[in-house]
Amino acid sequence: MHSLSPSPAIDLKSITRTTSSPGLKLTHHRVGPTRFVTQCVSRYEPANSSAAAPTTRFNIAAGHVGGARHEWQSACAILASKVVSQQQDTEKSGGGADGLSNVNGHPTLDLVPVKESNSYAPLPKPLSIADLSPAPMHGSKLRVAYQGVPGAYSEAAAGKAYPNCEAIPCDQFEVAFQAVELWIADRAVLPVENSLGGSIHRNYDLLLRHRLHIVGEVQLPVHHCLLSLPGVRKEYLTRVISHPQALSQCEHTLTKMGLNVAREAVDDTAGAAEYIATNNLRDTAAIASARAAELYGMQILADGIQDDSGNVTRFVMLAREPIIPRTDRPFKTSIVFAHDKGTSVLFKVLSAFAFRNISLTKIESRPHRNRPIRLVDDANVGTAKHFEYMFYVDFEASLAEARAQNALAEVQEFTSFLRVLGSYPMDMTPWTPSSRED
Repeated sequence: MHSLSPSPAIDLKSITRTTSSPGLKLTHHRVGPTRFVTQCVSRYEPANSSAAAPTTRFNIAAGHVGGARHEWQSACAILASKVVSQQQDTEKSGGGADGLSNVNGHPTLDLVPVKESNSYAPLPKPLSIADLSPAPMHGSKLRVAYQGVPGAYSEAAAGKAYPNCEAIPCDQFEVAFQAVELWIADRAVLPVENSLGGSIHRNYDLLLRHRLHIVGEVQLPVHHCLLSLPGVRKEYLTRVISHPQALSQCEHTLTKMGLNVAREAVDDTAGAAEYIATNNLRDTAAIASARAAELYGMQILADGIQDDSGNVTRFVMLAREPIIPRTDRPFKTSIVFAHDKGTSVLFKVLSAFAFRNISLTKIESRPHRNRPIRLVDDANVGTAKHFEYMFYVDFEASLAEARAQNALAEVQEFTSFLRVLGSYPMDMTPWTPSSRED
């Protein structure tokens, strides 16, 4: 493809260039002396058909002469892929506007629907997979996926990690991972551990199942409130619903309050408040944030009901590409490893860090899903069965440091599987006990 840079011998007021390839036609028009307009024409020609093929046009970009050529090339490729996918899905479903069931071979994600209330400002609606588009240009808002609905603690963590971002609610952790992989979102902010409830094991398993990279972390003080519909008194309650982690973080406080209620787990804290408000449940309370009370018209029966004021949840930021590790600020590195001979090498692995004065901040074991049981034959006592484990380790060092590189080189000698999940800046913001944000 020829360069789009103007030549002195060319009339700058009118330039038209056409590039054709199977199913895709790009036409570039010169508009004035300083702007190009690129048109992407995608033509789908069904086999064994003499009918005129439909043509879809997109005005992709209008940039300056000095703009990078790969920007509009990438945009054209993505949009052309989307058009072909829509047409293929229309054939499978019989046509119509509702024919889009997947994009690029991936099933449609079930993002959380957000109901609007007449009494409150409309909440941001989640993107659909049909809105698949190129990554935002420099200066645009980052699209950050989180699990839950508006008012969830994960939404607050996304705002702390990426101020002024466009937060995208997802109904499951798995959906948040896929949203980043499919370019619907640029980042995902997901919880991995809480100071009271412990590790969120589901996300540790998903970190291994998906190919996203940890690019940062953020620690968020969690301040729980007991919410109910306006006018409801505590003695009228028969159950309390919330996320399992929130229920466990408030267990002792609920007992001290003398509430004889059943505890039921739901997908997320803010979703519990939304569910009560939507279904007008006057015998049910939710454990959620003060912001959730404002969004869904709930009253706060009790404020700060977590069992410990030092209730902090650690979130990780995930991206499609890793960041370049540096040594100009404190870094943390996360890895996962396993060995085909079980846990006998764990001491050797940990020694690789201890000998180099590298501090470990986290070690977590999870069952090996692909090989859960290891058999050991012994003629005297029969066959022993042992669980196989994957080990997740966080340590305070950057992969740009020689000591971290040497430690991982030694760890690799003792393990049958080793993967670096990410090397990223540590969250060094000052910590304060959780308190209500007015």
